[in-house]
Amino acid sequence: MKLYFLGANRQVTGSRYCVEAGGRRVMIDCGLFQERQFQDRNWNPTPVDAHTIDALLLTHVHIDHVGLVPKLVREGFSGPIIGTRPTIGLLDIMLRDSAEIQQEDAAYKKKRHEREGRKGKFEERPLYTVDDVDQTLPLCEGVMYGKRIDVIPGFQATFFEAGHILGSAMIELRVTEEGLTRTIVFSGDIGQWNKPIIRDPTLLKSADYVIMESTYGDRLHKEGGDVEDQMARVINETHTRGGNVVIPTFAVERAQELMYHIGRLVHQQKIPAVKVFLDSPMAVDVTEVFHKFSDCFDEAMWSSMQTHGSPLKFPGLSMVRTAEQSKAINNYTGPCVIMASSGMCNAGRIKHHLRQNIERPESTILFVGHQSEGTLGRQILDRQREVRIHGQNFRVRADIAQIFGFSGHGDRDDLHHWLGAFEKPPKQVFLTHGEEKVALQMAKEIAAEKGFNVLVPEYCQQVVLE
Repeated sequence: MKLYFLGANRQVTGSRYCVEAGGRRVMIDCGLFQERQFQDRNWNPTPVDAHTIDALLLTHVHIDHVGLVPKLVREGFSGPIIGTRPTIGLLDIMLRDSAEIQQEDAAYKKKRHEREGRKGKFEERPLYTVDDVDQTLPLCEGVMYGKRIDVIPGFQATFFEAGHILGSAMIELRVTEEGLTRTIVFSGDIGQWNKPIIRDPTLLKSADYVIMESTYGDRLHKEGGDVEDQMARVINETHTRGGNVVIPTFAVERAQELMYHIGRLVHQQKIPAVKVFLDSPMAVDVTEVFHKFSDCFDEAMWSSMQTHGSPLKFPGLSMVRTAEQSKAINNYTGPCVIMASSGMCNAGRIKHHLRQNIERPESTILFVGHQSEGTLGRQILDRQREVRIHGQNFRVRADIAQIFGFSGHGDRDDLHHWLGAFEKPPKQVFLTHGEEKVALQMAKEIAAEKGFNVLVPEYCQQVVLE
């Protein structure tokens, strides 16, 4: 029985694992590498031959967890792709959007490189196309939370609520080989407790092996205070200066949570009657899927819906789909709030809004999610004097702000709380999905405080599970 670590190892993005037993292989997640220094890996062949993988399980639909799935199919994978019902419901939107962005960016970069008389290494061709997505979707199967399923002979899986985004799951995989059964838990991305819209993460009690994320294993989210108070302060201060609040936004969960909180601020008159643009066709489509799977909402969301209707709608909100509508935002003369994807500023419409606002001292670039090392978002967050957008350099003159409490990831206390629920120590805990220094520090803390065996695996490391 072997476990392969094929991504998100000593870095955040590119989540991808494979379990091998009895001559069969099951992959868990197949995500895109988003940090600049690791992006070459996206074009490399999958480290485990796609033809030999029998099934793929998905924890959730963020691109760093599913963004290479169509490429895997194009390489020869033809087994079932299994996730929760909301995950499969969102997958079409996420992958199609990803393919369209890649095709558009590839064409743009090829044209720019031709104009500059040079040739890029990879960027002039997309990783996959919409046609590849069309070949992927028929393989997908949606399952219920909490129901154990037979994946392939020798592999059984149960999906539990992870509290990260709609449909997110932690996966308990029971693997049997030569009469020996081992339980392997993949945490996925563990959310925070008492967040709006979705249910809290599940506390699991036993496992032989645990593969656990460590994204915010070195910090606490609530140091900045209540997220709505922070949001109101940023919007009010920027409005007073006459600038725009530009928010790089993940289309799934983060956009909806922002709408939820801004709507509350509008109804409570804690912010001016400011125009709010959600400039992301994908986020608009995702919001519709949220309503379709409302049975996955938490009790507070249900109560709000019964009393006030959908909290994802409020006066001043404009849902932007077309490119023409997106460009028209630049003609809006008053202060406004612009939410656009992608969340780490690597692609999509957010880059155009950054170009319009990053050199304006009256505007604010507000980050509400993790920015991995090497991404444009991280460069801006680190307040580099200049950043490169669409092949041009721009001075960073806008105000830069960050609110940690919006994160879909649990903080240090949340992660320790989740791991502390195991009633006896697992044989091994593997920390992934975190920057190297964060994961290594968290490993030391877990070993010292709980006495667990902890390993921070390297990229493509193989471990024998006994």
